[in-house]
Order: sequence, then C-alpha cells, then structure tokens
Amino acid sequence: MAAALALVAGILAGAVLPLWSALPQYKKKITDRCFHHSECYSGCCLMDLESGGAFCAPRARITMICLPQTKGATNIICPCRGGLTCISKDLMCARRCHMI
Repeated sequence: MAAALALVAGILAGAVLPLWSALPQYKKKITDRCFHHSECYSGCCLMDLESGGAFCAPRARITMICLPQTKGATNIICPCRGGLTCISKDLMCARRCHMI
C-alpha cells in the first residue's frame, strides 16, 4: 500500500512540478519599488527623480501625457492604457493618449 501511494505521489509530482513554472509570476502593485517595467502589474516602472530609484505606476488614461513603451527598463512617462494610442495631434504639444 505504501509503495502504491509513493508511486502515485511520484507520478503526480512529475506531472505537477513542470507546470509550476508556467504559473504567472507575482507582479508588483502601484507604488512598489521596481527595476523593470515587466515586474509591475501595470507594466510601467516609472523613474523617481527625487530618490533616484523607480516605482510601479499606473498607465496613462485618456488625454494624459504619455510616451510609447520603450525597450528600456524604466519609463520617464508611462505608456497608455489598453485601447488608447499615444499620439500628438499638434506638433507643438506633447503626446497624449487618444482613442483611435
């Protein structure tokens, strides 16, 4: 009986453990310290010029100033939320999030 339980436990462990790495990693919430935008639930790791570090920040909402997501680790200004596009409607104005 003990051998059968050990066999079942071994089979389950072999089937479950590889799937463990496929589970989503813990994402940091707004205001948590970060080093890369992929660490944040919002997808925006914003530079904190006062402290020299960075923190997770919300993505820009409609009509808010924005910058497209960069390949770098942190952002100067956050990109737009889903469904919005970061564009400039006037060459003299900064980019803002708009629905297109």
